[in-house]
Amino acid sequence: VQLQASGGGLVQAGGSLRLSCAASGITFSQYAMNWYRQAPGKQRELVAAITSGGSTNYADSVKGRFTISRDNAKKMVYLQMSSLNAEDTAVYYCNAQHHFVLARDYWGQGTQVTVSS
Repeated sequence: VQLQASGGGLVQAGGSLRLSCAASGITFSQYAMNWYRQAPGKQRELVAAITSGGSTNYADSVKGRFTISRDNAKKMVYLQMSSLNAEDTAVYYCNAQHHFVLARDYWGQGTQVTVSS
């Protein structure tokens, strides 16, 4: 199983970034796809989630600014981030969680997002 996250980088406050995650080795349609982030000195937190059917959920801190989407045919999940601020600076991780088998829980390597104020 591989989850390859990309799209991170340095952006000014108020700017936008789009993260992508390519999945392989899993039956993509059986998995919820999630984006987590971890800032220095803080616990990893769930940012956004999307079920195989397209239902979404967001952390309160990113609602209205971030949009998660997926392409089941391409086995891709995206996180469109806008109105970025310094508090969004973190390593962002792609996660695949099987809908029914909790042990099937996989993580990507993370991509750094740095927002300069």
